[in-house]
Amino acid sequence: MAVLQVNPTRMELSRLKKRLTTSMRGHKLLKDKRDDLMKKFLELIRENMELRTQLEEKMADVYAGFVIAGAQMDDAVLQESLMLPQTQVYAEVNTRNVMSVDVPDFSFSESSSEKRDIYPYGLAFTSGELDSSVEALSEVLPLMLKLAQAEKTAQLLAEEIEKTRRRVNALEYVQIPTLQETIKSITMKLDENERSNLARLMKIKDMMIAQHYGAAEK
Repeated sequence: MAVLQVNPTRMELSRLKKRLTTSMRGHKLLKDKRDDLMKKFLELIRENMELRTQLEEKMADVYAGFVIAGAQMDDAVLQESLMLPQTQVYAEVNTRNVMSVDVPDFSFSESSSEKRDIYPYGLAFTSGELDSSVEALSEVLPLMLKLAQAEKTAQLLAEEIEKTRRRVNALEYVQIPTLQETIKSITMKLDENERSNLARLMKIKDMMIAQHYGAAEK
């Protein structure tokens, strides 16, 4: 394991210990964040699957209805009936914060709130199957927006999970072990210096005692 190139002093040792404490605290917070993000991500994946299933079922019903309507009506009449929409749809994109990640928040509004305005044609020359299909199609847009929002949110959370995972790994496998090894190395050097100083002091003490008794004998 690599060791930081620092001066082996007690001041440096104290600084590194504080840095290690901060790194370990940050590591725990990031792991908690990663776990919470994963939990939210899995919830979104389940929601995505449910929304996609609902959307596919509704689109299948719409398609089947249009097929039946096309069989009951003249092709030119069918195309003309759907050519000019009665109402306009306005989509709006905002953002909201999920687990410290800005994710999209889709909404829409219509130029008319009257249910009859979803039909872009008169009812005299059209079939009931076409009416049912157009009504079902009008219910698809909210599902499509919810699905798009959930999928984009899941994508952004996945990116945040990956960034958090890399930061956790950098702390767990590089920074924290390096700090621990450096602290260990400095502690050993300081202990070695302390033993050397103690041995030198003992030697000086022995020399002074020897000199004292030597002078007394004279």
